[in-house]
Amino acid sequence: SNADEPMAVEYQLHGDQNALFGMGNPLLDICAVVDKDFLDKYGLKPNDQILAEEKHKEMFEEIVKKFKAEYHAGGATQNSVKVAQWMIQEPHKVATFFGCIGKDKFGKILKEKAEEAHVDAHYYEQSEEPTGTCAACITGDNRSLVANLAAANCYKKEKHLDLEENWKLVEKAQVYYIAGFFLTVSLESILKVAKHASENNKIFCLNLSAPFICEFFKEALMKVMPYVDILFGNETEAAAFARERGFETEDIEEIAKKAQSLPKENKKRQRIVVFTQGKEGTVMTKGDKVETFPVLEINQSKIVDTNGAGDAFVGGFLSQLVQDKTFEQCIRAGHYAANVIIRHAGCTFPEKPDFQ
Repeated sequence: SNADEPMAVEYQLHGDQNALFGMGNPLLDICAVVDKDFLDKYGLKPNDQILAEEKHKEMFEEIVKKFKAEYHAGGATQNSVKVAQWMIQEPHKVATFFGCIGKDKFGKILKEKAEEAHVDAHYYEQSEEPTGTCAACITGDNRSLVANLAAANCYKKEKHLDLEENWKLVEKAQVYYIAGFFLTVSLESILKVAKHASENNKIFCLNLSAPFICEFFKEALMKVMPYVDILFGNETEAAAFARERGFETEDIEEIAKKAQSLPKENKKRQRIVVFTQGKEGTVMTKGDKVETFPVLEINQSKIVDTNGAGDAFVGGFLSQLVQDKTFEQCIRAGHYAANVIIRHAGCTFPEKPDFQ
C-alpha cells in the first residue's frame, strides 16, 4: 500500500544491513502447557531452570507428541538480536547471527524462525550432535525450563568463523554482542571478534549472563574483558562478579564503577557498564558518574513471565546503539522492549513495536 512508502524512505537513515553482529548458543525453545503428571514423570519443579540430564531425553519428543507445542527460536544472544531487529523493523537483516545447529528437524525450524524474524542467521551445521533445545513446560503461571545445549556446544572457529564469506559479515558490522554463555563454548571465537572490534574502534558488548559464568569461567571472562566496550548484567551477576574480583563492595553503583575501570585495550572509548535490577532502576556508568534510570511501571497481573526480559532489554538497547542514538535513548528502548516481552510467553513479541 502507498501509505507504507514514506516510512521505507525514512528508514534508509537507520542501521545498515549486518551492522549488528551476534554469536552464541542457538536453542529452539519448545513451549507447551503441560500437566502435573508430566512434570512429576520427569521430576521437574513447576518453576525452575535446569540443564537436561539423561532422564529428560525422551521428554523432548513427548512434549511435542502429547501437547500443543509452540516453537520459538531461543538462546540468549539470538533472542537479543531478534528483539533488536524487531525494534528496527526496516531494513531487514540489520542483525547477523552465528551459532551451531544440527542437520535435523529442529535445526530446520530454527532457520525458518530466524528468517521470519528477518535476522541474517548463518549457522554452522554439523551432524555429530542434534540442535540444542530448551523445553519450557508451562503450568498456570509457572514454567519449568530444561535446556539441552547439544549442537550449540560444537561451534568451531576454524570450521565457521574463519571462513572468508563468514568473516566478511563480521567485518561489515559496527556493533558486536555476545552473551557470556558462549564463553563455555568457544573463547577463541569470542577473542577473534573482540580484537577485531577493538582494533577498528567498533563497539564490542558482552553480557555476564549468569553467576556461574562469573564464578567458573572467570579466567575466560577476564581474557575478553579488555576488549569490552559495553558490559551488561543484572544485579545477581554483578554481585557474583564483584565477589570473584574481590571488589569488596555490594553497592551496585560501586561495582559498576570498578568494572568500568578494569584494564581496557581501546582507549578511544571509555567502557560503559549497564546493570539491570528487575523492577528496580537500571544503573549505567557515564563518565565518572553512575546514573539510575527507572523502568516502566507495569501491573503485576499483566506479567506473563519475566523470562527473556534481560535478553529483550539488551535487544532494545542494541537497536538504538546501532542507529547511533544516545545511551539514554538506548536504555529507554531496552526498558520498552523488556516491558513488552514480559507480557508475552517466552521471548516473543507483537508484530510491530510502538516505541518513539
